[in-house]
Amino acid sequence: MMDPEVLRACLIGAFPEADIELVDLTGTQDHYQARIVSSAFDGKSAIEQHRLVYGALGPAMHGPIHALALTTYSKAAWAKINGEK
Repeated sequence: MMDPEVLRACLIGAFPEADIELVDLTGTQDHYQARIVSSAFDGKSAIEQHRLVYGALGPAMHGPIHALALTTYSKAAWAKINGEK
């Protein structure tokens, strides 16, 4: 189990300027859904973006977090999806 605020703090530590939406899917603090929008993802493939997130979470992905439904976007990609210029 990993408290959602601890998880959020880990992600903010790695992606300080990120917009992060985090949902505990089951209420058991081990199945999460996350949407992360960060300039750290600029020019990176989805796989590279996800690797950055998994790297930031380190050992938590091998125990406290059982499942992570992850969606990542660069700031430019997120703006395009939302019709911003």
